[in-house]
Amino acid sequence: MLLHREVLLVESLVRFFSYFTILTNILVALHFTAIGWAKPMRALNFVSNDSAATAICTFILTVGIVYQTVLKNLWQPQGIHFIVDQLLHGIIPLFMLGYWLLIIRSGKIEPSRVYRWLCYPILYLLFALTRGYFSGFYPYPFLNIEEIGFGTTLINVALISFGTIVMLALLITLGKWIQKKGLKTQ
Repeated sequence: MLLHREVLLVESLVRFFSYFTILTNILVALHFTAIGWAKPMRALNFVSNDSAATAICTFILTVGIVYQTVLKNLWQPQGIHFIVDQLLHGIIPLFMLGYWLLIIRSGKIEPSRVYRWLCYPILYLLFALTRGYFSGFYPYPFLNIEEIGFGTTLINVALISFGTIVMLALLITLGKWIQKKGLKTQ
């Protein structure tokens, strides 16, 4: 992206970090860094608990589902781009779901803490739309108000939001059910 940029370096970096995919994969990496570090890291406490893992799992699954259903056919990555594309949008979401199903102690999921994580996609959306309005760069075509109009953008946001909230509620419910059935131990 940096080698073939059409804008200044700073703008390229801002655009790179304007993707929900990138930011959410960073959250996944932070979660695994926090739980894998030998000593607890206070700065990463916010991502190291089971409630945070449930929210992060939901968001990375949203990344994968939206990509596979809406964005996948918009470009044909080659070489290393193909590998990175598959990792970010397919392998990591499935890995996170498997990890969540096998490792997370569902008895430690606090729904109120999980739902607080909804601030993340809301703040992301406000950032992406505001920055798009002023810069003309929208990271995703389904958010591009200039091209598809405000009404269509609002419908797209509502559909993705609804799907994310339903998936979040399903993971919380599934986690509690698994715990109740004794399929996982604390």
